[in-house]
Amino acid sequence: MSSKRNGSSGQQQGIQPRYRRGFGCVTWIYMATLAFLAVASFGLMPVWFVAGWNVFSLLEGITFYATLLFLPAMFLAALVGTRTYRVPRAQAKRVGTAVGAVVGWTGFVFLLWLENVADRGFAGAGFIYWLTVPAVLAAAALLLYAIFPGKISMEQRRRLVVIGAAVVGVTGLILLAANFDFLRVMVALVSTLAGAGGGWTAGIGYARAGGDEMIPPNAQKVR
Repeated sequence: MSSKRNGSSGQQQGIQPRYRRGFGCVTWIYMATLAFLAVASFGLMPVWFVAGWNVFSLLEGITFYATLLFLPAMFLAALVGTRTYRVPRAQAKRVGTAVGAVVGWTGFVFLLWLENVADRGFAGAGFIYWLTVPAVLAAAALLLYAIFPGKISMEQRRRLVVIGAAVVGVTGLILLAANFDFLRVMVALVSTLAGAGGGWTAGIGYARAGGDEMIPPNAQKVR
């Protein structure tokens, strides 16, 4: 009798499924970051050793500021996780890969922008470089709105991602054309692939987090 009461009490004191899903999504943010760093490191090392461009030295100065992004990323992952259900793994991986690729390309655009501003100074960077900032911010806002829980349909979310990708894609291509170099093309490719790898990994975690208790009502079993 007492064991039953203890078991019932243990279940009542356990973490609710939606909070477990939030914690799981935070954990997979770290897994996605590791996947991104692995692809980026192995992809950029040949550029360093063969072509002699140590792109890592350019990143050293902003690494500290990049680590500060973990805090809002963790908060956003937990918030999204607690307010959403599980989804089919294939769909989560596709969405994660697409969003991750856009994020990776955006990182390259920022790197290219930072490199030119550092070389030419704020005054000599040119008008086009200052158009990059609002364009990237607008694309980031569209992506966040697309992945954040809301009452918009999947088709509307897809359109927002496509629009955001087009905005930052065109912006990056303009910057790349203005400073065309084969090494920069390689870095753009590696950055985009690294983002896609991180997004693919995050998609796996998004589909799994929370367990079977987080399957939407009246839905088929999530795989």
